[in-house]
Amino acid sequence: MRHFILASLVLSLIAVLCGCPKPPEEKSLGPAVAPKTSTPAPTGSKIGLSVLTMTNPFFKDIADAMADEAAESGYEVITVSSEQDPAKQFSQVQDFIVQKVSAIVLTPASSQAVGTAIKEANKAGIPVFTADIASLSDEGEVVCHIATDNYSGGREAAKAIMKALGNKGKVAIIDHPEVESVILRTKGFRQELKEAKSPIEIVGAWPGKGSKDESFKVAQDILTAHKDLNGIFAINDPSALGACAAIEKAGLTGKISVVGFDGQLEGKKAILEGRIYADPIQFPDQIGRQTVQTILKYLGGEEVEPEVLIPTKLYYKADAEQDPALKAG
Repeated sequence: MRHFILASLVLSLIAVLCGCPKPPEEKSLGPAVAPKTSTPAPTGSKIGLSVLTMTNPFFKDIADAMADEAAESGYEVITVSSEQDPAKQFSQVQDFIVQKVSAIVLTPASSQAVGTAIKEANKAGIPVFTADIASLSDEGEVVCHIATDNYSGGREAAKAIMKALGNKGKVAIIDHPEVESVILRTKGFRQELKEAKSPIEIVGAWPGKGSKDESFKVAQDILTAHKDLNGIFAINDPSALGACAAIEKAGLTGKISVVGFDGQLEGKKAILEGRIYADPIQFPDQIGRQTVQTILKYLGGEEVEPEVLIPTKLYYKADAEQDPALKAG
């Protein structure tokens, strides 16, 4: 029996030593990760962009950021400017339809009138997105609106004017009520003063068309009518710069505080110089890139939110003194 057991053990050992070797174990690299891929855009894919105006650098920044972001995925952005003309913007949308663009982005020349243009794109089966300025029309469907949180920005502007004036005095608003973004800014501005129970009095709102030249004329009229004015809230940097020019011409530098909105380079320089007290600054590059990213998600079959809002940040002279963009200049 002992011989039998010994023989069995020897045979087993021989089988182990001479048998087929096991394949080497594969090293675990963790959970399998699918390679990052992006579906290339079909040849000739284009996105049509019609902005409010190119005289305001803010919209050029949006357009440039969109073009850069889209190019990374093989899309071309065709940018045109309505120059605040709703009829011209409608014609531009028709041109986009003829060119069979993949998507259309609008910063409306008129938040009410833009509905007819959006409706035309809807009929052609082209998705429409709005950036910075939303449509307030009952006509047409917009996939997503990407913009600054203008209402909160308006509230920030009110906080800045209260700080500038020691929470007392009289202020005027240089407005541009044709566009939705500005409606939200002035609404937020008024609401913040109301909720703060501020004694600051708003003497009125005057349309400056969002331009430096027009706002200069408007500010001159305001200064003539209100000799006891203490501050101005201007709804964008061009308007604020126009107001500053009127204040300087009237010899009132240092006596009237101006709060703008945007954070454009020229506006930031004016803050550094003490001509503008502060700005709730926007991030047009983020708006542009986020717009393209949202379009690509939608075209790729993903669900997107109906609205994406990007917060503002109050920017004072102390911020300007540390701003690399101004130091570089």
